[in-house]
Amino acid sequence: MAAMYWFRRDLRLHDNPCLLKACQENDVLLPVVIEDWHSNSTTRWGYTRKGTHRLAFETQAIEGLDRSLKVRGSGLYQVAVSNALSDAVSDLHDPITAGVDALIDVAKRMGITRIYCEALFAPHEQREDAQIKKAGITLVKIDQSALLRTSDLPFAIEKTPSIFTDFRKVVEAADVVPRAPLAAPTSLPTLPSIEAALSALRLYKSRGEEALPKLDERSAFPYQCTPWTGSQAHALEHLARYFGSDLPQTYKGTRNGMMGTDYSTKLSPWLAVGSISPRQIYAALVDHEQRFGTNDDTYWIWFELLWREHFRLLMQRYGSRLFVRNGLAKQPPLVNPNLTDKKAQARLEHWIAGKTGQPFIDAGMRELAATGYLSNRMRQNVASYLVNDLELDWRAGAAWFEHALIDFDVSSNQGNWAYIAGVGTDPRGGRRFNPAKQARDYDPENTYQKYWGTA
Repeated sequence: MAAMYWFRRDLRLHDNPCLLKACQENDVLLPVVIEDWHSNSTTRWGYTRKGTHRLAFETQAIEGLDRSLKVRGSGLYQVAVSNALSDAVSDLHDPITAGVDALIDVAKRMGITRIYCEALFAPHEQREDAQIKKAGITLVKIDQSALLRTSDLPFAIEKTPSIFTDFRKVVEAADVVPRAPLAAPTSLPTLPSIEAALSALRLYKSRGEEALPKLDERSAFPYQCTPWTGSQAHALEHLARYFGSDLPQTYKGTRNGMMGTDYSTKLSPWLAVGSISPRQIYAALVDHEQRFGTNDDTYWIWFELLWREHFRLLMQRYGSRLFVRNGLAKQPPLVNPNLTDKKAQARLEHWIAGKTGQPFIDAGMRELAATGYLSNRMRQNVASYLVNDLELDWRAGAAWFEHALIDFDVSSNQGNWAYIAGVGTDPRGGRRFNPAKQARDYDPENTYQKYWGTA
């Protein structure tokens, strides 16, 4: 009997415990990925879940994974989605992609009754899992994109502290640290015959240059160029390069930068697609501190990894509540927009296009559209502006970030947007950033605004 390994947000061979388990338990294994170019559903806000930049970066990660599998005597197969299935999903705005139906079809044609994959906890992925189980297929899952193993936490998931500071203090007081990352398998089980599923399954084929938008030379993450592509190989090269330098020694002081490739770790895109794991980052951080020393700046990298972990655990605890307008709040947000109103829809479109008339905000939105990337400082500013100045539904902004960002991570995205909107875990009830003051503080010479053509 053959088993299937379904790569989701773990597009790597290193530190992939579920893949190792599949290799240990099966003599025949089919590695698959769902092709997303034709199963890219439209959200309620009118744009697709994955924009061009995000799709292109994920394609690079998949291509890198395919190369790594072939080196080990295996290969990556692509579950193809028919246009008919894709159109049906888009018309219904069904959150379950047509790709899962195609995955089930392939498994049944090949007599596969067991699928291995990473555990994901957002409602969309939970519905995917339920759909597969309903089809009578066993799912073997491991949460391998987490920093900390659930069994190591000093609390149950349903008792996860909602406030980040409380969470951090409890974790650090219990001296909980990440487990060591695992090595990649040196070889993989034999590939099965795919004759029974030829119409729905094909060896992965590189899209090459056709998948890449034109490079904008101003990009702070130029993923169209080596060594910034989405592959696991380039993720590991960047990890070694960054932590082999003295840049982590000044991270806290530079992390609010907005231009260039060195102001932050720049690991989030690879982390988001799973070309690298948080445990690999932590191991590299510890090694750096042993060689270069520990200070507030290196600690802040751990601090940011903990923020990501906190958002992941909140997604496990609260699930769909992080996708409703009220979020985790007992009262609805102060802003109660109606995007069916033409004026509100126009404000949203102007925000997306970088045409609000506020030069600092418009610079950020133009950068995002041109490159698929945006600094943390600007993300907070443009989010606050949509919620507090344009008085629009925070979920519309969250959905645009899902579409646009090459480092989109659903838990962090929903958590951060709810935080800004005052319906998340901020005990102060939301954040408003004054764009004029932010520009004076972080762009006093209008350098960033001129860079993106708004000043």
